[in-house]
Amino acid sequence: MTLYGSPGLQDDPDVSVMMAGSTLRKVKSRTWKKQRHFRLLEDGLRIWYKSGWVGKGHSTFSVSEVEAVREGHHSEVLQSITDEFSADLCFTLVFHGRQGNLDLVAESPEEARAWIRGLRKLIHKAQTMDEKQRLDQWIQDWFHKADKNKDGKMNFKEVRKLLKMMNVEMNEEHAFYLFTMADQSQSGSLELQQFVLFYKMLTQRDEVWRVFQDYSGDGETLMLEELENFLNVEQQEGESSARHAKELMERYDPSGTAKKHGTMSLDGFQMYLCSPEGSIFKPDKLGLYQDMSQPLSHYYISSSHNTYLMEDQLRGQSSLEAYIQALKRGCRCVEVDCWDGSDGEPVVYHGHTFTSKILFKDIIATLKEYAFTTSDFPVILSLENHCSVEQQTVMARHLSKILGDTLLKNILDGHTTTQCLPSPMDLKRKVLLKAKKISSAEGSQDGTLTDDFSDEEDLVNGEAGDKELHAEALNRQDKKPKSKLSQELSDLVVYCRSVHFRGFKGNPLQSKCNEMSSFSESKAKRLAKEAGADFVQHNVKQLSRIYPSGLRTDSSNYNPTELWNVGCQIVALNFQTAGLEMDLNDGLFGQNGRCGYVLKPNFMRDNRTTFNPEKPEEQPGYNPLRLSIQVISGQQLPKVNQKEGSIVDPLVRAEVYGVQQDQAKEETSHINNNGFNPVWNQTLNFVIHTPDLAMIRFVVEDYDKTSRNDFIGQYTIPFTCIQSGYRHIHLLSKDGTTIPPASLFVNISISKLT
Repeated sequence: MTLYGSPGLQDDPDVSVMMAGSTLRKVKSRTWKKQRHFRLLEDGLRIWYKSGWVGKGHSTFSVSEVEAVREGHHSEVLQSITDEFSADLCFTLVFHGRQGNLDLVAESPEEARAWIRGLRKLIHKAQTMDEKQRLDQWIQDWFHKADKNKDGKMNFKEVRKLLKMMNVEMNEEHAFYLFTMADQSQSGSLELQQFVLFYKMLTQRDEVWRVFQDYSGDGETLMLEELENFLNVEQQEGESSARHAKELMERYDPSGTAKKHGTMSLDGFQMYLCSPEGSIFKPDKLGLYQDMSQPLSHYYISSSHNTYLMEDQLRGQSSLEAYIQALKRGCRCVEVDCWDGSDGEPVVYHGHTFTSKILFKDIIATLKEYAFTTSDFPVILSLENHCSVEQQTVMARHLSKILGDTLLKNILDGHTTTQCLPSPMDLKRKVLLKAKKISSAEGSQDGTLTDDFSDEEDLVNGEAGDKELHAEALNRQDKKPKSKLSQELSDLVVYCRSVHFRGFKGNPLQSKCNEMSSFSESKAKRLAKEAGADFVQHNVKQLSRIYPSGLRTDSSNYNPTELWNVGCQIVALNFQTAGLEMDLNDGLFGQNGRCGYVLKPNFMRDNRTTFNPEKPEEQPGYNPLRLSIQVISGQQLPKVNQKEGSIVDPLVRAEVYGVQQDQAKEETSHINNNGFNPVWNQTLNFVIHTPDLAMIRFVVEDYDKTSRNDFIGQYTIPFTCIQSGYRHIHLLSKDGTTIPPASLFVNISISKLT
């Protein structure tokens, strides 16, 4: 039951090198380089490493935590030691979520290659496991955690500790009964396979068994017709075919006997319910399913603010890694704040703060390499320009030389810059520069502009809503001369020309589609409240970028749904900051192949639209729906407090985000001392007035009557992507990464409001 147990990996020479172990240098900086002993453990699932010093502790991490392995000097840390260690000795482990990279240096090129190849094989194996294999891995992890003396067996004392570790409070008498049932050899201890039997008895799910019994004629199996009936009646899958039901049997039933007789066992039924097809997310909306040939302004675009920052915007580290992580998460609009460098090379950092600086040209090189690893659709480079004309010209040359044909420099054939923007399909694998552009209307021949060309223009005009920041901006505006723009940089701006917003007045048909404005969050929220319908219509043709308040020095975020409600496309968030706002962003862009573009509802793409999110009932075709969520049970919820005797008291809350009338929260009661298999059987009801804009967030918390509840897990999904019926919700961490096998079992019902 090992990860590498399939033919070809168990005796793989690279995996053998990893299991034998190696002394590798762990590198944190140019000056911090220390030797550590690394080896792959016998289970093939975890990597162990230890300091060479006697008495020092050791650490382990799971192969499933590693997203990728980079070969050579492909990190900022390893680039700093190129003069000391050659590229063929170096490699970087990139972890899922916001966990930092692990930079390593081997003692020989052969050893480095063995670890790189071996890790990639194990990562691929982990990523391609089916549900049963993932569960087997999880069970085996627990076995090794509980087997304290490492003898391959587990006595009852270790089992009792295991139950605490697994988040379950169980009667000791019952636990001992299950232990003796599993101890078929009557040796007083459990080996791995006996532990699997113990686990199965421990995880018998009565709630799934009852659903199974409702459709099984003999109480033992589901015949083909019975499974079809379940899919049609409960899962609301329309006229589900016998062929589809048979495919599910073949795919998920572990019993050879059941498959032979064309039936599904209880184990197979539970495997199906826990699979992607049994999840709450409609499978047909996971891939690229939307029309990508409409104008760019018709899409929500996953967008980052202060993309260069890994932490807060006062003292945080500026890093190329932040761009890599954002782009890998599907971000399609990244920001660079450019300032004059001391040696003629422009630098990027958060101005007037203590954040570290990185070279502009290095960011562009990173963009060139990683822009299209996750999505082929265009990346917008949002430029906040504080540079002199001379260094702007340097920027322009770096953009042209490094990006080459990837940078869009000219209007596409058959398009204009006045009527409508090209589509994501037209712009595949292109980088678009968003910046100021010289024109006869706003500048002179020498490139002098009549207003500031940074995103602070809204602050200068008193729209930030923050008195201190407004005063500071006015003071800076008084002191600085008129801004100048390099002609070479100006010439690279084609479809994303930054202009100052001058109101919704005038004929929208005469506005130029290539002109776009940036709004502070406070100004955008005020406009959405006071002139929602006008804002929606403005965004049919033109792009709008929203950015967080300058007073968010901790790099916190604002709720993006308020701006999506009026059709704003580029709602920029601090990707480095986990929380509700990034959950909503990840939820919206989790559909459509995670390509970073989501088509807006049709009533937000029509030039004649009158939609106002403040008054959704006035929208033609208004059709509110009722959402009913029966929260049935939870499975293997992670511990919050790692103290040995601590068990969580979980509750589930469903939150609705969208138009104002849809904002709502409902929660279950809490279950005492059971994070392993809590059962609620409670129903939460909502009315959804604008389904196309609604997001549903499921949150699991550890109840505490004396202080704030602790976060356990969450899952956020667009309402339009929800599957009805009996579904599992596979929970995510605060970081947005998976925490298998933690899940919720629910029954979803969606109906018209009568």
